[in-house]
Amino acid sequence: MTEIKENQKAHREKRKEYTYNKLKGLGQEIIEDIEKQKVPSVKVPSRGTGNIVYDNAKRYYVLGDRYGRRSLGNVKQIRKLGQMVYVANFCKDLVAREKTATIREMYYVSEGWGISFKTQQESNIVGEDLEVTLGTTREDLGLMPEEDGASVYGDITLLDDGVEINAAKAGKSGYTISPTIDQVEFLDCGVERVIAVETMGMFHRMVQENANKRFNTLIVGLKGQAARATRRFIKRVNEEIGLPVYICNDGDPWGFHIAQVIISGSAKLAHVNHDLATPDAKFMGVTASDIINYDLPTDKLKDVDVMRLKELSKDPRYKSDFWQTEIKKMLKIGKKAEQQSFSKYGLEYVVDTYFPQKLEELEN
Repeated sequence: MTEIKENQKAHREKRKEYTYNKLKGLGQEIIEDIEKQKVPSVKVPSRGTGNIVYDNAKRYYVLGDRYGRRSLGNVKQIRKLGQMVYVANFCKDLVAREKTATIREMYYVSEGWGISFKTQQESNIVGEDLEVTLGTTREDLGLMPEEDGASVYGDITLLDDGVEINAAKAGKSGYTISPTIDQVEFLDCGVERVIAVETMGMFHRMVQENANKRFNTLIVGLKGQAARATRRFIKRVNEEIGLPVYICNDGDPWGFHIAQVIISGSAKLAHVNHDLATPDAKFMGVTASDIINYDLPTDKLKDVDVMRLKELSKDPRYKSDFWQTEIKKMLKIGKKAEQQSFSKYGLEYVVDTYFPQKLEELEN
């Protein structure tokens, strides 16, 4: 772990320096245009659907090579370019002082700029434009979401804001992943894997049944669609510590998608999937095959479920034989099931029987 800690520190310093220089460079580029008596403009990679490509080698979505220019010579673009410059200057100050601000705080700070945002959504879009223009992340820019990430329970010791925390000794709710997870150091780790579950109900069931010790695992409660900080944490423990990752969600198209965003990233965040996606993570269940093999209580698929399953079948992230088979099987049986449906056989069944069988299947 000593070498890992040294690498973590060096990586954080490198990212900070890179981000600060990119922010400074953006301003210098505009100043140079003015000094050359040129109309200032900024090159902004396109985030349109036509420029979002699934990279088969990397196994996640990336941006293509299309881009546009925001120019002060275009009346329609003056406001948005001005907002981007103000946001960049705001973030440069945050990075220099090692401070953070929530995206909501930035929205209100803009009231003093004389070129404020009309809505939170407009503010978010400009922040994302800055991310993609500079090739950095919102978190590196010092901008944080309002919500925290998931809960983690198990034998990992972290240094968060100068405080050592062991996620197995932080109470039954575990350690809450900070939005500033890239500034958190991993000091020690005594587990062999990560099991991420969609619902906090399943998270607490696993904690009660001592699943962290029985499977020598970290338990991550995703709280539905995983926040960016959660995805970053999962990627970091996978890459930096070498922990294999398994994901167990509800057996429906929405649970499938929550897992696949962790594995292969989202199209919307194609510009930062290299920091968020964990392509080697494996989907544990609940699958359509599980619904049949374990005779689980089910609900009938709704029209919207059927439509979503058909969409997933055409998505490049689901092109493998495994996913194509499970999607077709779910459409055929017309049923879906929740994680908690294993309780049909008793509260302990999912930990006593289901997880051991699935881990043996996936690891052998």
